[in-house]
Amino acid sequence: MRVLVCGHNGQVAQALGHSLEGLGEVLLRGRDQLDMADPEQLRQPLRDLAPDLIINAAAHTAVDQAESEPALAFAINAQAPRVLAEEAERLGVPLIHYSTDYVFDGRKAAPYSEDDAPNPLGVYGNSKLAGELAITEVGGQHLILRTSWVYSQSGRNFLLTMWRLLQERPQLKVVSDQIGAPTWAGTIAASTAALVQRWQGGQAGQWGTYHLTAQGETSWYGFAQAIGEQLRARGLPCAELLPIPSSEYPTPAQRPLNSRLDCTRLARNWQVSQPHWQQALIDCLK
Repeated sequence: MRVLVCGHNGQVAQALGHSLEGLGEVLLRGRDQLDMADPEQLRQPLRDLAPDLIINAAAHTAVDQAESEPALAFAINAQAPRVLAEEAERLGVPLIHYSTDYVFDGRKAAPYSEDDAPNPLGVYGNSKLAGELAITEVGGQHLILRTSWVYSQSGRNFLLTMWRLLQERPQLKVVSDQIGAPTWAGTIAASTAALVQRWQGGQAGQWGTYHLTAQGETSWYGFAQAIGEQLRARGLPCAELLPIPSSEYPTPAQRPLNSRLDCTRLARNWQVSQPHWQQALIDCLK
């Protein structure tokens, strides 16, 4: 089986390269070979590669930057996924696509289910929702996996930023009123591999949209505290952490206060579940 992974340099794509080993030939393709910013140019390379499964881990994820470059965000996050879905249907193969908690406005008091109505707050969330709708409109066998607060040992993410700043500064202020589930890219990749295995083995669940995050919940402040605990366990310096509200840390793009996603449907329909975010953090740092 030939598995095409779009987004070679991203956190999830890198993790997929490891998790999918043994399930087939993994074709990692980056911007130089599949430029998501130029969606129509994707068609011929996709037809030439003729994969048996397409996994789209490419995205415009710079949330604040998207506010000033909406055309690029929509090209990568909405128009390119439509082309991928159309070509997947043409080839008769499944498409796995990753989306985000940012499709919701964060005003709900409880975790969001797949049946809740999206209401993005900014360009990034709107572009990701447009990608979801495009894939759904095309139809075919597809999984849209919404995740949240992704981090890993590579790239630019909260874990690596905190790991550095907590050692460099005596004191650090971190937002405490945004709640979600920090999700290791390795968790996403492992769960994706499990989904692929079930499909390969003829045990696929219902296709469609699902939530996929680590279990449990915390704030960015709580996540920073957990990172600090790992620093101290290693005998490394750690700054004093101070909780602050989002209003004291203004950004170009508004963030949802509630990013919690209910993942029970994925466990029920595909028998795939995720570890608690605290255990995943420990596993990542190993």
